[in-house]
Amino acid sequence: MHNKIGYYYLLILLLCAFNFFKVNSYSLPLKGKTIYIDPGHGGVDCGTKYKDILEKDINLELSYLLKHSLENKGAKVYMTRYDDYDLSSIGASRRKKSDFDNRIKLINNSDADMYISIHLNYIDSSIWSGVQIFYDDINSNNNKLASSIQNMFNNNRKISIIKDKYMYKRINKVGVLAELGFLSNSTDRSILLDDKKRDDVINKVTEGIINYYKDNLTK
Repeated sequence: MHNKIGYYYLLILLLCAFNFFKVNSYSLPLKGKTIYIDPGHGGVDCGTKYKDILEKDINLELSYLLKHSLENKGAKVYMTRYDDYDLSSIGASRRKKSDFDNRIKLINNSDADMYISIHLNYIDSSIWSGVQIFYDDINSNNNKLASSIQNMFNNNRKISIIKDKYMYKRINKVGVLAELGFLSNSTDRSILLDDKKRDDVINKVTEGIINYYKDNLTK
């Protein structure tokens, strides 16, 4: 009799454990993953701008939103900068190169599984709009990640290879450069300055990252 009771208790515990892990896999799909977010520019380097709207500020705001979104899905998240500064070393003769080198070092020397660099686009013609994801072809998984995120956005943009390769070809982690809109386009600006609308952008980026991991697990 006691053996039967013990058996039933064990069965219940196993069922509970199974359900716990099953729920966790749905509610925390990024559990066990570490992601490095790289908010572009900062400090004296404002990036692109439209009137008094500076890319560096929006990059940081979007990065914090993405950090919280990814953490809510179970990921451990780092950022290359947490405030308005660049990463160049004091007294560096080539400030931009020094900034890139220190970002590269932070990401490469971390335990991150992935990085995502956050930037905004700007073109003189205001007709261009939409999120576009860029990747370096040094790693085939970069292409897969870029496609997975880009597929979340119903726009006319397509993934593209990064032209300025200095920083990205030196990073040894899977990752992408995400241009999350055009400051030169009024519709994109309204999205980037609206809390609700940019939450939607960030949620899509998060879902794209989740789908990347799902797709890689099923292959």
